[in-house]
Order: sequence, then C-alpha cells, then structure tokens
Amino acid sequence: MLCKLHLFIIFVLAPFFGLGIAYAQLQPFSVPGIATLALEGEALRQENHGISIQLLDMRESIREMRAATEVSHDLISMISRDARTELQAYEQQRVRLQGLVAASTEQRYVAADMIELVLANMLGDPVGQTFGENATVKVYSLKEAGYRGFMAKVRLHNPEAVRMVLAEDRVRSRGETTSSAARRTGAILAVNAGGFSPQAESLIPLGITVIDGEVVTFTTHNSRLSFIGFNRSGQLVGGQIETIEQLHELDVLHGASFLPTLLKDGEKQPIPAAWANTRQPRTLIGHFQNGDLLFVVIDGRREGWSLGVTLEEAQEKLIEFKVRDAYNLDGGGSSTFFYDGKVLNRPSDGRERLVTTNIVVMP
Repeated sequence: MLCKLHLFIIFVLAPFFGLGIAYAQLQPFSVPGIATLALEGEALRQENHGISIQLLDMRESIREMRAATEVSHDLISMISRDARTELQAYEQQRVRLQGLVAASTEQRYVAADMIELVLANMLGDPVGQTFGENATVKVYSLKEAGYRGFMAKVRLHNPEAVRMVLAEDRVRSRGETTSSAARRTGAILAVNAGGFSPQAESLIPLGITVIDGEVVTFTTHNSRLSFIGFNRSGQLVGGQIETIEQLHELDVLHGASFLPTLLKDGEKQPIPAAWANTRQPRTLIGHFQNGDLLFVVIDGRREGWSLGVTLEEAQEKLIEFKVRDAYNLDGGGSSTFFYDGKVLNRPSDGRERLVTTNIVVMP
C-alpha cells in the first residue's frame, strides 16, 4: 500500500521535475542571454537612427525638389509671359509694318500719278504706250525751242526686264545698231548706252561694263567717266566707281560708262568745262522719286529740225520733270531711240551708228 502511494506521488510530481530540468537548461535570465538582447537592441537602435537620418535626408530632398519645382514653375511662367509679350509686340510690329508698306505703296502710286500729271501737262498725251507683263512703257514726243526728241517713262514689273546688251554679245566687236540689238533681244524699247573707242579695226567699250553681273571691262584711268547701271532690283545706280568692290556693294547687274553725272538727289552736278554750253544730240537716262525710269534722246546737228541741247538745258528740263538722279550717255551720232519696231528719232549721221552697248527693255 505504501509502495503504491509512493508511485502515485512520483507520477504527480514528474511534470514539475521535467519543467525544472528544462528551465535549468534554458536559463532565460542568465547573463549571456541578457547581453545578446542588449546587443540586438543597440543594433536595432542604430538601424532606427540610420532610418531616421535617411528619412530626414529624404525630407530635405523633397523640400529641395519642391523648391526647385516652384522655381521652375516661376521660370516657365515668366518665359510664358515674356513669350506672350514678345508675340504681342511682334504682332503689333507686323501690323505697323503692313501699314507702312501700304502707306508706302499708296504714296508711290500717288507719286506716280503726280508724275503722270506733270508729264501730261508738259508734254501732252503719250504718242505710244505698251502695257506689258514685264514693263509698262509710255513714250512722249519732246518739242522745245531749238530741239526735238523722244522720251520714255518706264515702270518695271520685272527687274530683269531692263538689260545692257553687248554688240554681237562680245567685248571686242565691229559694233551693232540699237535697232538690231532691240530686234535680236525682242525688246519693246532701246537706246544706245556707253561710250567706246576703236582698237585695231574693232570697237571696245570705255570704262566699266557689266553684263549679267559679270564685269567684262574695268578701266578707271579716265576719272571723269561715270558708271551708269542697274542693280538686281532693276533700280538705276551709278556715279564714280574706283573699285570692283563698289560694284558689288551696289549689287550691279548691268552697266556701262560715259559722262557726266547730271543730277544727284535732284541737285545739279558740275558740268566739265569742255562740255559746258555745247549743243549736241544727247541720250539721257534717269529715274523719278518713285523709281520709274526715264529714257531721253534729243536730236541735233540737223538744221531746221533740231540743233541739239546743252547739258545745262538738259539739267533744267530733267528737274522740271521731277527726276531725282540722271546721267548723260553717249551722244552725237550714237543717239538712237527705238520703240515698238522702229527708230523714232533722226540720228545725226543720217543713219544709225554702230555702237558697243545698248540698253533694252522687255515688254
């Protein structure tokens, strides 16, 4: 009986002995376990500190990004405002320029109408008119005391309608009449142009000659010569030329040489003493304030018909015509006025002279 009681007590206490043994083996409150937990806690604290620093860095980066974004936004807004302001200014400028162009065009037409009125009052109705695709040509008869001639007012619609033509298309040639050059090129109007000199049974243009932008002769030893030509816009240009660079600056497309210059900006230019107060046949060229061209041929040396005109008289008449710039081309027996298939004037030689250059106008 006593033995059974002992066994019962052993069975009851066995679980507690097992827990005690296990507890003794685990030793949860031993010094090594606490140290490990302390180390792990420190590592966790340091890791949390690192994460906090990273979070602070991220917060600073976000703040900087937000500030940069605000600056970019402000910059974009400023650029946008400036762009709108510039666009508005450009539009206003464009409108002003359109107004100026319209006013300039209107002023040009008014100037043209006034020129037409002046010429009509002085010369009467045109004796010939051509309304071509490239140019409008109006021809007037000149009848003054002591001389006769013809004048053409030309408005270019195409700058390439006016050209300088070499005789036989060569620098050195036997020469060509003005009517031949006109017919050969299909021109409606033509006048003789620059001076020339004979050399070895040939004729050579004097001074400077430019054909289709190419300088084919260039001699400046005769400083009295004036260059008379047209730029690529069809505008009359000229004066004293000393270098090829000056021709490039004027953008010359065609030109020849003679003397003297008669008018500059509506002002008379000096006449050389050897040419002063001498009546001769003349070929003159000029342009009006609006850019329209003027071609004049005066007959001379023909008693009972026309004695010719002095350059001083020519200056006075050109000013009356409201011409701005004007030049004297080769005259005498060379002076020829061709229009619409025939020579209208009476060359002083009794027939056309062979010359080296002619100015032609396409219809």
